[in-house]
Amino acid sequence: MTAGLRGFARHEWGALFTTVRAALAERGWRAIAMTLVAVSLTALFQVVQNQPWGYEPVQRIGSVRAEYPLWLALVRTPLSLFVPALDLPVWGALAQILVVFGIAEICLGRTRTLLIAYLATLAGTTYARIGIALGPDHPLGLPASDARVVDTGPSAAVVGLAVFVCWRYGARLTGHLVIVAMVVEVIVKTNLAGKEHLAAIAAVVVVYGVLAWRQRRSSGRPPGGSAGRSPGSGDSSRSGAPPIRS
Repeated sequence: MTAGLRGFARHEWGALFTTVRAALAERGWRAIAMTLVAVSLTALFQVVQNQPWGYEPVQRIGSVRAEYPLWLALVRTPLSLFVPALDLPVWGALAQILVVFGIAEICLGRTRTLLIAYLATLAGTTYARIGIALGPDHPLGLPASDARVVDTGPSAAVVGLAVFVCWRYGARLTGHLVIVAMVVEVIVKTNLAGKEHLAAIAAVVVVYGVLAWRQRRSSGRPPGGSAGRSPGSGDSSRSGAPPIRS
Protein backbone atom coordinates (compact mmCIF):
# COMPACT_ATOMS: atom_id res chain seq x y z
CA MET A 1 0.00 0.00 0.00
CA THR A 2 2.71 2.46 1.02
CA ALA A 3 4.88 1.49 -1.96
CA GLY A 4 1.91 2.00 -4.25
CA LEU A 5 1.25 5.46 -2.87
CA ARG A 6 4.90 6.38 -3.22
CA GLY A 7 4.90 5.16 -6.79
CA PHE A 8 1.79 7.19 -7.55
CA ALA A 9 3.29 10.29 -5.93
CA ARG A 10 6.50 9.94 -7.95
CA HIS A 11 4.56 9.47 -11.17
CA GLU A 12 2.09 12.29 -10.50
CA TRP A 13 4.28 14.92 -8.83
CA GLY A 14 7.85 13.73 -9.35
CA ALA A 15 8.81 16.08 -12.19
CA LEU A 16 7.10 19.03 -10.52
CA PHE A 17 8.68 18.38 -7.13
CA THR A 18 12.16 17.88 -8.58
CA THR A 19 11.99 21.13 -10.56
CA VAL A 20 10.77 23.19 -7.60
CA ARG A 21 13.22 21.66 -5.14
CA ALA A 22 16.19 22.18 -7.46
CA ALA A 23 15.31 25.84 -8.08
CA LEU A 24 14.82 26.59 -4.38
CA ALA A 25 18.05 24.80 -3.45
CA GLU A 26 20.01 26.69 -6.10
CA ARG A 27 18.55 30.17 -5.79
CA GLY A 28 16.56 30.26 -2.54
CA TRP A 29 13.97 33.03 -2.26
CA ARG A 30 15.25 34.60 -5.48
CA ALA A 31 13.59 31.76 -7.38
CA ILE A 32 10.21 33.16 -6.32
CA ALA A 33 11.06 36.86 -6.11
CA MET A 34 8.08 37.90 -8.24
CA THR A 35 5.77 35.78 -6.09
CA LEU A 36 7.01 37.41 -2.90
CA VAL A 37 6.38 40.83 -4.43
CA ALA A 38 2.86 39.71 -5.35
CA VAL A 39 2.22 38.46 -1.81
CA SER A 40 3.50 41.73 -0.35
CA LEU A 41 1.37 43.79 -2.75
CA THR A 42 -1.74 41.79 -1.85
CA ALA A 43 -1.07 42.21 1.86
CA LEU A 44 -0.52 45.94 1.34
CA PHE A 45 -3.81 46.32 -0.53
CA GLN A 46 -5.57 44.43 2.25
CA VAL A 47 -4.20 46.74 4.93
CA VAL A 48 -4.93 49.90 2.95
CA GLN A 49 -8.46 49.02 1.86
CA ASN A 50 -9.45 48.34 5.47
CA GLN A 51 -8.45 51.84 6.54
CA PRO A 52 -11.12 54.57 6.63
CA TRP A 53 -9.13 56.53 4.05
CA GLY A 54 -7.95 53.57 1.96
CA TYR A 55 -11.02 51.81 0.59
CA GLU A 56 -11.83 54.29 -2.19
CA PRO A 57 -8.24 54.62 -3.54
CA VAL A 58 -7.86 50.82 -3.74
CA GLN A 59 -11.22 50.50 -5.48
CA ARG A 60 -10.25 53.16 -8.00
CA ILE A 61 -7.09 51.37 -9.07
CA GLY A 62 -8.03 47.71 -8.70
CA SER A 63 -11.79 47.24 -8.54
CA VAL A 64 -13.53 45.68 -11.55
CA ARG A 65 -17.27 45.32 -12.14
CA ALA A 66 -19.08 44.18 -15.25
CA GLU A 67 -21.06 47.41 -15.29
CA TYR A 68 -17.87 49.44 -15.83
CA PRO A 69 -16.82 50.49 -19.35
CA LEU A 70 -14.65 47.86 -20.98
CA TRP A 71 -11.61 50.13 -21.22
CA LEU A 72 -11.74 50.82 -17.49
CA ALA A 73 -12.05 47.13 -16.67
CA LEU A 74 -9.04 46.33 -18.87
CA VAL A 75 -6.95 49.02 -17.18
CA ARG A 76 -7.83 47.81 -13.69
CA THR A 77 -7.71 44.05 -14.31
CA PRO A 78 -3.93 43.55 -13.82
CA LEU A 79 -3.99 45.07 -10.32
CA SER A 80 -7.35 43.47 -9.51
CA LEU A 81 -5.47 40.16 -9.16
CA PHE A 82 -3.83 41.51 -6.02
CA VAL A 83 -6.83 43.19 -4.37
CA PRO A 84 -8.26 40.65 -1.88
CA ALA A 85 -12.02 40.18 -1.81
CA LEU A 86 -13.44 41.84 1.29
CA ASP A 87 -15.79 38.95 2.06
CA LEU A 88 -13.03 36.31 2.16
CA PRO A 89 -10.14 35.81 4.61
CA VAL A 90 -6.99 37.42 3.26
CA TRP A 91 -4.78 34.56 4.41
CA GLY A 92 -6.44 32.37 1.80
CA ALA A 93 -5.47 34.74 -1.02
CA LEU A 94 -1.93 35.09 0.33
CA ALA A 95 -1.49 31.31 0.62
CA GLN A 96 -2.83 30.77 -2.91
CA ILE A 97 -0.43 33.30 -4.37
CA LEU A 98 2.57 32.04 -2.40
CA VAL A 99 2.08 28.38 -3.33
CA VAL A 100 0.63 28.46 -6.84
CA PHE A 101 2.35 31.58 -8.16
CA GLY A 102 5.60 30.40 -6.57
CA ILE A 103 5.49 27.00 -8.25
CA ALA A 104 4.45 28.58 -11.55
CA GLU A 105 7.24 31.17 -11.38
CA ILE A 106 9.80 28.40 -11.01
CA CYS A 107 8.28 26.10 -13.61
CA LEU A 108 7.09 28.56 -16.26
CA GLY A 109 9.14 31.70 -15.68
CA ARG A 110 7.97 35.09 -14.48
CA THR A 111 6.64 36.50 -17.73
CA ARG A 112 4.66 33.37 -18.62
CA THR A 113 3.28 33.14 -15.10
CA LEU A 114 2.00 36.71 -15.26
CA LEU A 115 0.63 36.26 -18.78
CA ILE A 116 -1.31 33.13 -17.89
CA ALA A 117 -2.54 34.71 -14.66
CA TYR A 118 -3.72 37.78 -16.56
CA LEU A 119 -5.33 35.68 -19.29
CA ALA A 120 -7.25 33.63 -16.73
CA THR A 121 -8.42 36.73 -14.87
CA LEU A 122 -9.35 38.51 -18.08
CA ALA A 123 -11.29 35.45 -19.26
CA GLY A 124 -13.36 35.56 -16.08
CA THR A 125 -13.98 39.29 -16.40
CA THR A 126 -14.98 38.92 -20.05
CA TYR A 127 -17.28 36.02 -19.26
CA ALA A 128 -19.10 38.14 -16.67
CA ARG A 129 -20.05 40.63 -19.38
CA ILE A 130 -21.12 37.90 -21.79
CA GLY A 131 -23.08 36.04 -19.12
CA ILE A 132 -24.99 39.15 -18.10
CA ALA A 133 -25.78 39.88 -21.74
CA LEU A 134 -27.14 36.33 -22.16
CA GLY A 135 -29.37 36.71 -19.11
CA PRO A 136 -30.35 34.38 -16.28
CA ASP A 137 -32.51 32.14 -18.49
CA HIS A 138 -29.54 31.02 -20.56
CA PRO A 139 -27.48 28.04 -19.27
CA LEU A 140 -24.36 30.19 -19.41
CA GLY A 141 -26.08 33.39 -18.40
CA LEU A 142 -25.95 35.53 -15.28
CA PRO A 143 -28.48 37.78 -13.55
CA ALA A 144 -28.21 41.50 -14.19
CA SER A 145 -27.40 42.09 -10.51
CA ASP A 146 -23.98 40.44 -11.03
CA ALA A 147 -22.94 43.53 -13.00
CA ARG A 148 -22.53 45.31 -9.67
CA VAL A 149 -20.47 42.58 -7.99
CA VAL A 150 -16.91 43.65 -7.21
CA ASP A 151 -14.67 41.25 -9.12
CA THR A 152 -11.21 41.15 -7.50
CA GLY A 153 -8.78 38.63 -6.09
CA PRO A 154 -6.30 36.03 -7.39
CA SER A 155 -8.60 32.99 -7.47
CA ALA A 156 -9.19 32.83 -11.23
CA ALA A 157 -5.47 33.29 -11.90
CA VAL A 158 -4.60 30.66 -9.29
CA VAL A 159 -6.99 28.11 -10.79
CA GLY A 160 -5.72 28.73 -14.31
CA LEU A 161 -2.08 28.50 -13.30
CA ALA A 162 -2.68 25.36 -11.25
CA VAL A 163 -4.25 23.52 -14.19
CA PHE A 164 -1.58 24.66 -16.65
CA VAL A 165 1.38 23.78 -14.42
CA CYS A 166 -0.08 20.41 -13.41
CA TRP A 167 -0.67 19.39 -17.00
CA ARG A 168 2.65 20.84 -18.16
CA TYR A 169 4.54 18.75 -15.61
CA GLY A 170 2.59 15.52 -15.97
CA ALA A 171 0.37 15.84 -12.86
CA ARG A 172 -2.66 15.31 -15.04
CA LEU A 173 -4.86 13.75 -12.36
CA THR A 174 -4.24 16.71 -10.05
CA GLY A 175 -5.07 19.12 -12.85
CA HIS A 176 -8.30 17.28 -13.59
CA LEU A 177 -9.21 17.26 -9.90
CA VAL A 178 -8.86 21.06 -9.84
CA ILE A 179 -11.31 21.27 -12.74
CA VAL A 180 -13.74 18.87 -11.04
CA ALA A 181 -13.55 20.92 -7.84
CA MET A 182 -14.46 24.08 -9.75
CA VAL A 183 -17.39 22.32 -11.44
CA VAL A 184 -18.64 21.11 -8.05
CA GLU A 185 -18.28 24.66 -6.73
CA VAL A 186 -20.61 25.95 -9.43
CA ILE A 187 -23.13 23.14 -8.83
CA VAL A 188 -23.18 23.62 -5.06
CA LYS A 189 -23.05 27.40 -5.04
CA THR A 190 -23.99 29.09 -8.28
CA ASN A 191 -22.34 32.49 -8.24
CA LEU A 192 -20.26 34.77 -10.40
CA ALA A 193 -16.92 33.70 -8.92
CA GLY A 194 -17.50 30.00 -9.58
CA LYS A 195 -18.47 30.53 -13.21
CA GLU A 196 -15.53 32.87 -13.71
CA HIS A 197 -13.24 30.11 -12.48
CA LEU A 198 -14.60 27.81 -15.20
CA ALA A 199 -14.11 30.54 -17.79
CA ALA A 200 -10.51 30.94 -16.61
CA ILE A 201 -9.93 27.20 -16.92
CA ALA A 202 -11.45 27.17 -20.40
CA ALA A 203 -9.09 29.91 -21.55
CA VAL A 204 -6.05 28.14 -20.12
CA VAL A 205 -7.09 24.82 -21.66
CA VAL A 206 -7.28 26.50 -25.07
CA VAL A 207 -3.78 27.95 -24.62
CA TYR A 208 -2.45 24.59 -23.46
CA GLY A 209 -4.05 22.88 -26.45
CA VAL A 210 -2.50 25.37 -28.88
CA LEU A 211 0.95 24.90 -27.32
CA ALA A 212 0.57 21.12 -27.44
CA TRP A 213 -0.41 21.33 -31.11
CA ARG A 214 2.58 23.56 -31.87
CA GLN A 215 4.86 21.17 -30.04
CA ARG A 216 3.67 18.22 -32.08
CA ARG A 217 4.53 20.20 -35.19
CA SER A 218 7.98 21.22 -33.97
CA SER A 219 9.73 17.94 -33.19
CA GLY A 220 8.66 17.62 -29.56
CA ARG A 221 10.47 20.67 -28.10
CA PRO A 222 8.81 22.09 -24.94
CA PRO A 223 6.87 25.21 -25.90
CA GLY A 224 7.95 28.77 -25.37
CA GLY A 225 11.67 28.61 -24.71
CA SER A 226 15.11 27.33 -25.55
CA ALA A 227 16.72 24.38 -23.87
CA GLY A 228 19.79 24.51 -21.74
CA ARG A 229 18.94 27.33 -19.34
CA SER A 230 19.05 26.72 -15.63
CA PRO A 231 15.87 26.14 -13.59
CA GLY A 232 14.49 29.24 -11.90
CA SER A 233 16.17 31.73 -14.25
CA GLY A 234 13.85 34.60 -15.09
CA ASP A 235 11.52 33.92 -18.00
CA SER A 236 13.25 30.95 -19.54
CA SER A 237 11.55 27.63 -20.10
CA ARG A 238 12.85 25.08 -17.64
CA SER A 239 15.42 22.76 -19.10
CA GLY A 240 14.13 19.88 -17.00
CA ALA A 241 10.49 20.38 -17.93
CA PRO A 242 8.81 17.44 -19.64
CA PRO A 243 7.08 17.99 -22.96
CA ILE A 244 3.36 18.66 -22.98
CA ARG A 245 1.40 15.44 -23.01
CA SER A 246 -1.83 15.38 -24.96
